[in-house]
Amino acid sequence: MPDVFINYRTGDGEQAAATIEEALSARFGKDRIYFASKSIPPGTPFDGHLIHGVRRSGVLLALIGPGWTGHAALRSDGDWVRREIQEAFLCDIRVIPVLVGRRTERPAKDELPVPLRKLTDCQSLRYDHQNKEYDLKQIGDTLARLVPELAAVDREAHTELPPSATHHNTAGDTYGTGVQGTVNGDVSTVREAHGPVHIGPSNVRMGDGGNYFQGGVEGGFRQNFDRSRPEEDDER
Repeated sequence: MPDVFINYRTGDGEQAAATIEEALSARFGKDRIYFASKSIPPGTPFDGHLIHGVRRSGVLLALIGPGWTGHAALRSDGDWVRREIQEAFLCDIRVIPVLVGRRTERPAKDELPVPLRKLTDCQSLRYDHQNKEYDLKQIGDTLARLVPELAAVDREAHTELPPSATHHNTAGDTYGTGVQGTVNGDVSTVREAHGPVHIGPSNVRMGDGGNYFQGGVEGGFRQNFDRSRPEEDDER
């Protein structure tokens, strides 16, 4: 079942539509995005498939390019761009206008046929190829907030893994000065890493989770912590 139906006019937004479809399919899965050229199987009557696709969707993205409102077909009852939007309104499906290009403005009511005038009351998004990455993310984030089914399969959200409870700090062959841990007062020299490892001068105060060392560490330096830092340590 598609969750997003992409509505566009050939010659006035099909390239943007293809880019948006590709990005949304990669993020949510191709079966959740209805795009006529990919979603209608060969030999299938397109008229019934299109209407059925609109009715089963949760959101219709209406792509509006620079020449969209002035296209003569928009005044025809048989125009498929118009019919898809009208069907979404009749079925109480959310319609989001997507303004294609930096200079494309929202249509005024008197520029639209009466059945589409509700479109001017719908909050819009924008897609500009010069701001491609940001605009695609905004469109995807908006859909994930509005459609619970999309939020559940949002691949971008699932890649943001929580920090591990165990910290691993490693220093390989190190020359110079390194710091880690809490050190108060005099400190000493350790001779367990293929040579002396001096952990710092006296009277050095470092934060939690740090060590100070100076000299050559040819064999490597490793330290593990079994708990993460308290949350209050990050609030500064």
